[in-house]
Amino acid sequence: MAGQISQRFIDDLLARTDVAELIAERVTLKKAGRNLSGLCPFHDEKSPSFTVSREKQFYHCFGCGAHGNALRFLMEYDRLRFPEAVEQLAARLGIEVEREDDQLSPHQREQAQARERKREEGANLLELASDWFRHRLGAPEAEHARRYLDGRGLDASIIDAFAIGFAPESWDALKRHLAEHGVSEAVQAEYGLLVQHEKTGRTYDRFRDRVIFPIRDWKGRTLGFGGRVLGDAKPKYLNSPETPVFHKGRELYGLFEARRGGARLERLVVVEGYMDVVALAQHGIGNAVATLGTAVTEDHLKRLYRLVDEVVFCFDGDDAGRRAARRALEVALPVMIDGRQARFLFLPEREDPDSLVRSEGREAFEARIECASPLSEFLFDQAREGLDLKRVEGRERFVSRVLERLRLLPEGLLRSLLMRELANRSGVEMDQLERFAAPATKRADPAAMQFEPAGRADDETQWERAPVSSARATAAGRRGSVPLSLRALHLLLHAPTLVGMLPEGEGWCPDDEHGVLLQEVARLLRAGGYRSSQVILAHFYGSERGRQLEALMRREPMIPAQAREAELKALVELFERRRERLSPEEEYRELLARSQRGEALGVEEKKRLWELIGVLNAGPG
Repeated sequence: MAGQISQRFIDDLLARTDVAELIAERVTLKKAGRNLSGLCPFHDEKSPSFTVSREKQFYHCFGCGAHGNALRFLMEYDRLRFPEAVEQLAARLGIEVEREDDQLSPHQREQAQARERKREEGANLLELASDWFRHRLGAPEAEHARRYLDGRGLDASIIDAFAIGFAPESWDALKRHLAEHGVSEAVQAEYGLLVQHEKTGRTYDRFRDRVIFPIRDWKGRTLGFGGRVLGDAKPKYLNSPETPVFHKGRELYGLFEARRGGARLERLVVVEGYMDVVALAQHGIGNAVATLGTAVTEDHLKRLYRLVDEVVFCFDGDDAGRRAARRALEVALPVMIDGRQARFLFLPEREDPDSLVRSEGREAFEARIECASPLSEFLFDQAREGLDLKRVEGRERFVSRVLERLRLLPEGLLRSLLMRELANRSGVEMDQLERFAAPATKRADPAAMQFEPAGRADDETQWERAPVSSARATAAGRRGSVPLSLRALHLLLHAPTLVGMLPEGEGWCPDDEHGVLLQEVARLLRAGGYRSSQVILAHFYGSERGRQLEALMRREPMIPAQAREAELKALVELFERRRERLSPEEEYRELLARSQRGEALGVEEKKRLWELIGVLNAGPG
């Protein structure tokens, strides 16, 4: 994998960016003395409390407390991960992102560079093909394609926004065009533009006599194509095959277009086809996306929930639509951490979003979206299908079906509320349901660990009453309990603002695996002034540590939110007391190990290291 983004590059990127200009592209700002002000994009307000300082290159909302620099604004407003925000800011300035490849071997670095070159090669080829398709839509031979689009109610602005094109009824028109630009048949076939005949080995254009819909990534780069037939050929819709840059189970049609719309995305509507997305956009509903001939996948949902907190699944009201909705429910449940919402919209029979929005208009269709069934309602509705709940056997089957789904949910408030609702509907006690819902085995990863409050004395005293004791910690260590440094990391990950109460420097923290990661997370939060856990996950994305942090993030701490500061403070006090009891030799080894790992010791820590060297060299006398 490519190295981390260079800190020097990030600093230079921020220095080149005018935060006021960036924000003004998304928020209406007016001059207010030396600063600019406007309505905050992060909460509803009627009078401006959002201020942008060109001098400090900083924004702050006095209403909700949102604040930060240009990168943070992109992450919060456009719902980007940290690497994506850096790439978008760099693309805006027309510069390449620099990465630190020092930790990669020469072979790994060469492989990473080769993959990047191949991706760029594919992007350039597919853009060339996309431009050609768009140009062909204006040719005389595309008259029937233009009539088709006009009959579907699409105007020139929407056709241009979605870069819709046309593939002529020719076996080699695109192949010859790309060959003139030096693109070999082998490369065209690799990226799905040509098909090779099994018997003769000859190649021909994959898309012929079809309206072409380019499929683009979040940057607007073309990854593949979808083609809608204009004659009687089969299939009616044809997608690009899997290629080095295109993976159907990850990409969503219309996501780029939805993100670049003027308004900030609050929800996304998942529909089934290209024309559904385009028709909704034509009628002013610009937040629809479509899967690419596949069922909704977990990768799709992870991508959607990085951008919005609410996803509405739109299905036909027939049996096939109901089956697709049940599959979507099963995929959605494992990613439904607290704060996320999913809803299910079923359309009248023989209607799709395209036909319905054209017949009833934007307001009526948006009203349907607003009235879509919440995940909880759909879950209970589909669980009781075909059952007689007046009979004991029917209720037993109903409870079993719901519990089967609830086992897929992450621990959190939503799961607790659904369990309580199931208890109310079934008459089964909560404690019994919890026992029935418990999985047979627990996964041996950080997300499955039982995080007891560190200050609770086994079963006798409430955790609020007692500070962390070294005796308890020692006993916990013997029992194989969760390391205290991991507990502290878990708390900080779920409440990043608590970084302000951690001691300065790093001498207070345990030097174990989790303590090292805890220190790194604390440094990141302090350096950027961040308050979002997503920034932490973005920084470590794709690494082993990132996977560990994601697992911890999925597990809600058992400690109430209002008591987490006291708990973390108790843990820090324990760490400091432990360090005070270190022998000079132990303290020396610990500081030396940190220095040898390349960690920067503070001034006081360096001074202490030299003192310890003197003490140890002096010997016992």
